[in-house]
Amino acid sequence: MVCASGFFIFTIIKELMYRSHDCGSLRFENINQNVTLSGWVHKSRNKGFIIWVDLRDRYGITQLIFDEKRSPKNVFEKVQNIGREFVIQIKGVVIERESKNSNIKSGAVEVLVNELNILNKSKTPPFTLEDTTDGGEELRMQYRYLDIRRNPIKDKLIFRSKVSNTVRNYLTSEGFIDIETPYLIKSTPEGARDFVVPSRMNSGQFYALPQSPQTFKQLLMIGGLDKYFQIVKCFRDEDLRADRQPEFTQIDCEMTFVEQEDILNQFEGLTRHLIKEIRGIEIESFPRISYEKAMKTYGNDKPDIRFGMKFIELNDLTQGKGFDVFDSQELVVGIAVPGAASYSRKEIDALVDWVKRPQIGAKGLVWIKCNDDGKYKSSVDKFFTESQIATWAERSGAITGDLILILSGEVKTTRTQLSALRMELAERMGLRDPKVFAPIWVTDFPLLEWDKETNRFHAMHHPFTAPKPEHLDLLKTDPGNVNANAYDLVLNGNEIGGGSIRIHDQKLQSQMFELLGFSKQEAKAQFGFLMNAFSYGAPPHGGIAFGLDRLVAILGGEETIRDFIAFPKNNSGRDVMIDAPAFINDTQLKELFLKTLPKE
Repeated sequence: MVCASGFFIFTIIKELMYRSHDCGSLRFENINQNVTLSGWVHKSRNKGFIIWVDLRDRYGITQLIFDEKRSPKNVFEKVQNIGREFVIQIKGVVIERESKNSNIKSGAVEVLVNELNILNKSKTPPFTLEDTTDGGEELRMQYRYLDIRRNPIKDKLIFRSKVSNTVRNYLTSEGFIDIETPYLIKSTPEGARDFVVPSRMNSGQFYALPQSPQTFKQLLMIGGLDKYFQIVKCFRDEDLRADRQPEFTQIDCEMTFVEQEDILNQFEGLTRHLIKEIRGIEIESFPRISYEKAMKTYGNDKPDIRFGMKFIELNDLTQGKGFDVFDSQELVVGIAVPGAASYSRKEIDALVDWVKRPQIGAKGLVWIKCNDDGKYKSSVDKFFTESQIATWAERSGAITGDLILILSGEVKTTRTQLSALRMELAERMGLRDPKVFAPIWVTDFPLLEWDKETNRFHAMHHPFTAPKPEHLDLLKTDPGNVNANAYDLVLNGNEIGGGSIRIHDQKLQSQMFELLGFSKQEAKAQFGFLMNAFSYGAPPHGGIAFGLDRLVAILGGEETIRDFIAFPKNNSGRDVMIDAPAFINDTQLKELFLKTLPKE
């Protein structure tokens, strides 16, 4: 009784020693109460005989007042020596604030301090810890623990926690079991580069950090657990960008005895629930589009459908008219930009220059203005009649006031270029509203991609993705035209989730490995454990994985994931705060059977 409850009582007393309230909780009804607060000195204002200090913690800011007449002399003297980011504890009485601040939750009151304890001093921070800071990105990453004190970062991390808990609660309520899978696994040749970990106890051998728990979740389904999920760290050694980190977090899910429709319905439910719970928005529909149609309509497999500007293919209307820019190319394709006929020639020339940049790589851009007088003005007036150009406008659905932009070239490259232009225009025109959420399923991906460099097929998703049942016969005769039983969930032009129905038949899996260029010995060495498991009654199964970092950022109204991660890496994959990666000493290298490396 004494030990158990005594520890509990001590814990409560200790908590009360440091604070009775947090810095965001005091209100008008707390006036005349004695309180204890602890936190960081956010800023102070010294009027000589009165000093105001803003005390900050995770929950908010409370204004403290130190009065030469009303505060004890030693307290008034001590407050003169505190600086920004000092950690202090105060005791005092809550009083009404004369000049109220509606911008903070406790802005109706302040605390008249009668006791001050400096818990820890602070050096002057290298940048201002305000919502808008003077610190550059690299500097803030170096002092990430300080950056987290700023509301924009703190709030994003709290927001991430809310999303994670909402996901976890929803999936648990739907009968999913949260199961951890190993981090030290086996390297496989498919997919991105692995991060590898040398084994001290097994000379010359290496673990790999998982790019995904893919095979383990399939084994769990073979184990009969039926519905699995895990919010899990994954690792890929690849180049970074705004929405990619070397370590990232997945919401990883798998189910047995399901078909594609079951998976789509289940995770439409999760996405709908998330957007409603987190943003208060009801999502009515989740349209679906095939991979082939997405590429023809939007130029990529993750279309942003918050706005139009769909692609219009114009080969039959533009070719064979003696204009070599069109005649010599595989594809002539355009978009109608709403209301952009008002663009000046200078603005249009800037768009031409934009698509010619090395990052886009187009050779030029044909434009047509649909003017208010019903006539057309274009950059190809010399080569086409107005009636011919009118047919282009009719097909594109362009109306008076619109601007038609056309590119030509090799099919895949041109679609990619026009897709980039479409997104750039939408950004400039304010059509990508972060408060609007537009999900879409992309289905029927190709199962395989031909790689000219290696002269063999690669899996478009991974080697365990099942082909569409109606395409099984094509695996032997025409594997390049087999569609996968796979699906991606796209939200606002970003892929937030992807998955597939898996192969559960040993013979079909062997056939897949053979198509990917694995010998029987290689397949057995890499995936023998899975093939063997298939021989013990593997059920039909499938699943999906959501990118949590990206999903959180989009729900938070942004597309850059870095600020939603507590301790992110920079664009070179470095943690500049702890200075990692780093060299290890020769003793460690020898224990791992690795050669001594030169130190820079």
